[in-house]
Amino acid sequence: MTTDNPSADLSVDWALFLDEIGQRARLPVPLETRGTLTRLAGLVLEASGIRSPVGSQCLIDAGDGQTVLAEVVGFSAGRAFLMPAGDVRGLSPGAAVTPAPPYRPLPKLGHPGRAINPSDKGVLRLPLGNGLLGRVVDAHGQPMDGQGPLADVDAIPMDQQPLNAMEREPIRTPLDTGVRCINSLLTVGRGQRIGLFAGSGVGKSVLLGMMARYTQADVIVVGLIGERGREVKEFIEDILGADGRSRSVVVAAPADAPPLVRMQGAAYATAVAEHFRDQGQHVLLLMDSLTRYAMAQREIALAIGEPPATKGYPPSCFAKLPSLVERSGNGLNGVGSITAFYTVLSEGDDQQDPIADAARAILDGHVVLSRSLAEAGHFPAIDVEQSASRVMNNVTTQAHWQASRRFKALYSRYQKTRDLIQLGVYAKGSDAETDQAIALFPAMQAFLAQDMNEGAPLNTCIADLMRLVSPGLGAARP
Repeated sequence: MTTDNPSADLSVDWALFLDEIGQRARLPVPLETRGTLTRLAGLVLEASGIRSPVGSQCLIDAGDGQTVLAEVVGFSAGRAFLMPAGDVRGLSPGAAVTPAPPYRPLPKLGHPGRAINPSDKGVLRLPLGNGLLGRVVDAHGQPMDGQGPLADVDAIPMDQQPLNAMEREPIRTPLDTGVRCINSLLTVGRGQRIGLFAGSGVGKSVLLGMMARYTQADVIVVGLIGERGREVKEFIEDILGADGRSRSVVVAAPADAPPLVRMQGAAYATAVAEHFRDQGQHVLLLMDSLTRYAMAQREIALAIGEPPATKGYPPSCFAKLPSLVERSGNGLNGVGSITAFYTVLSEGDDQQDPIADAARAILDGHVVLSRSLAEAGHFPAIDVEQSASRVMNNVTTQAHWQASRRFKALYSRYQKTRDLIQLGVYAKGSDAETDQAIALFPAMQAFLAQDMNEGAPLNTCIADLMRLVSPGLGAARP
């Protein structure tokens, strides 16, 4: 029904307007806080007048419409310590510091996932979803592969609660990694967390690529944290390959990224793995490296004044490691799993490095790569004597367990008498156990060696191991 009376139309519009104003007035509106930048020293920014909690995101005005993202990492005497997540060029004293909006500005993110909540101000949210499969992203969730924007993803808060340890499923199922030495002598269980301990240049990246290609997992998440930027593309194209990449998500935070970004990259890769695990899928998490994550935390902690403790590492470094590692493992009540391999750099091949020693204590096993084996051309350069899987006895049969122990005993016996054998001092027949070790050593070496383009199924590895250590059959190559 229409009318020619303009006052009637005006009264209807005015009523709707008042109703809308009343609804908005009843909504809670948080007070906007704004601070100012007071100091920039090294890696740390100091701001006054802002009341954002530790871990929240802030934006700093860099002029010309540009902003610098930073995270609150500490506070003291009314000042907030912030760590930038990008280049600080353009910042000046007195620059405005404000809490970041509820959603990080990701222009190619896709749909946001849920309505904006004012209480989310400053909360870090990054993209998670099936749209990440086959993609390479940085620590902020931005695509790096030139394949266009992400699709089928949601912006999810990164601050998630850890799982209750009593509700996790125990590790009872073996996992086929496709690596003969690991499958037979260091059997990994689904949901296990294991470390690859090595110095530089002994083949740890190639070993990770082998497991990425051959491991039986629904999804593979690769976190390249603090490594050389050149290695990112090489790992994806040469080592991971097209087959491995199709079911993988790669999160890259190279060495030239700020320490906050490197730490965020490791946390983001873990969050991606958690997302797929909670969907009931079995995830393989490969993180290279855990040491670079600890070094990034050391840079942040020392910059804000935390005193060094062990070999220059502040106490917070050793507290951050378990909080990251404990997020992987089996899901609640047997739904999904994350089997994680973390590379740990040993400075100068020193296995007593503080980070290596701390990682060994919190992981479920360790695979040590030997430089002497790598220099001799033996790959994968796994040192069987120094490596161990703490859950192997729970995921193998008694016959397999006994065969692996027999193999290690013979291998160790040969290594202990190696010098005597090479000098010709050892007399054959002096010890029956040593004689058997000498006879089997060539076959054991051939058993442990494996080409990077060759996969070794778990059942085949076990059968070959049983034949190798069985009397009368050990001298034959499997």
